[in-house]
Amino acid sequence: MATNPGFDPRAVIEGRAPGRPRAGVILAIVAAIGCAIVVLGADAVQSVNSAGHSVAPFLIALPLALLPVPLLAGCVLLIDRLEPEPRVNLVLAFAWGAGVAALLAAVINTAGLLFITQPALGNNTGEFVSATFGAPVVEESLKGLILIILLWRRRQELDGPTDGIIYAAMVGLGFAMMENIGYYIGALVRPRVGGAELLGVTFVLRGVLSPLAHPIFTSMTGLGVAYAATHKNGRWAVPAGLLAAMLLHGLWNGLSARGIDGLALAYAILACVLAGLAGVIVADRRRIVRLIWRFLPVYEPAGLVTEADLRMLSTLRERHAARRWARLTGGPAASQAMADYQLAATELALVHLRLQRGIIRPEHFGERRRDLLQLMAMARSAFFHRQPEPPEPPWARAAASGFGRHRLG
Repeated sequence: MATNPGFDPRAVIEGRAPGRPRAGVILAIVAAIGCAIVVLGADAVQSVNSAGHSVAPFLIALPLALLPVPLLAGCVLLIDRLEPEPRVNLVLAFAWGAGVAALLAAVINTAGLLFITQPALGNNTGEFVSATFGAPVVEESLKGLILIILLWRRRQELDGPTDGIIYAAMVGLGFAMMENIGYYIGALVRPRVGGAELLGVTFVLRGVLSPLAHPIFTSMTGLGVAYAATHKNGRWAVPAGLLAAMLLHGLWNGLSARGIDGLALAYAILACVLAGLAGVIVADRRRIVRLIWRFLPVYEPAGLVTEADLRMLSTLRERHAARRWARLTGGPAASQAMADYQLAATELALVHLRLQRGIIRPEHFGERRRDLLQLMAMARSAFFHRQPEPPEPPWARAAASGFGRHRLG
C-alpha cells in the first residue's frame, strides 16, 4: 500500500505512536522472561534434590508442560480474529503469567504454607487451607495485576469482554504451564507412589482435562477489567471480577481435594463457566457487528463505506473472502490493505461508542477518527486500484443480488 513514509497503519489501528512498540513493553517482557528462567531453575533444582541428583524428572516434565500450549494459544488467537489485540501485548500477558506471577506466587505460597498454615494447623489441614483460601488470593491477584496495568496504560485496547477474556487467557496459560512443570516433577519423584503411572494420571488431569482452569479463573478478572475500560463509572467491576476469580479458584481447589466426587463436581462447574464465557464471546461479536451497522453508514457519502462493505465486515467468512479476493487481484500488499481496512473500520465503530459513553474526550475522538479514516481511504485505494479494472468483489455481488444482512455468530 502506498503510504506516507511517516504513516504507520499498525500504529493507527492500535492507537499508539508510529514506530516500534514502546521500550517499556519490551523491557517488561524481558523482565518477565527472566523471572520465568528463575522458576525453571528452581524446578531443575527441585528435580535434582528429589531424584537422587538427577535432572531427568525436570527434562521429562518440561516438554509435557509445553505440549498443550501451542494448541491452546492457537485457540485463543482463533477467538481473537474480529478485532485482534496487538501481539506484543499478548506476549507480555503470557510472559507475565509464566514469569512474574509464577515466581512471586511460588515464593508467597511456599512461605505461607511453611510459616503460617502448617505450623498453626498441621501438615494436612494447613495444606488444604493454603490451597483453598491462600493460593487463590495470591495467584489471582498476581495474574490480575497485568490486566489492571493494561487498564491503566492501554485502556483503549480493551474494547469489550472478549478482549478481557483474551488477555486473561494468555496470562492463565503462561501461569498454568509453569505450575504444571512442578506438578509433573512431583508426580515423578513422590516417594512410594511416584513414577510413570502417577505422571500419566497427573498429565491427564492437568494437561488434558483442565488445561483451561487458570485461564477460566483469570477471565473473571478480565471481564471486570474490560467492563471498567468500556464504561465511565465501571471501576467497581475490577474488584468484583477479581473476587469472582478468587472464589472460583478456591472452589476448584477445595472440591478437587475432596476425592472423585468433589473432582467431578469441580469439572462440572468449570465446564458451565466455560460455556458461559463462550456465550459472552458470541454475544460480544454480535454487539460489534451491530456497532458497525450503527455508526459507519454516516461515512457512505464520503465513499469510504458502502452497504456492500458493511455486509462484508459483518462476518468472519466474508472478511476472509475479501482478503482472498484482494490477494488474487493485487497480491499480498492488497491483501494487507484489505486487512487494514477491516480493522480500521471496526476500530472506528468502537471509538464512536467510546465517545458516546463519555470515555474519551471529543478532541481525542477527532484525532482518532481522522487517523482511522485516512487509513481506510488509503487502504481502499490500494486494494481497488492496483489494476486498471479490478474484478467486482464478491461481497458487492452479494449486495447487488439483495442478499440479507449477515450476523456474526
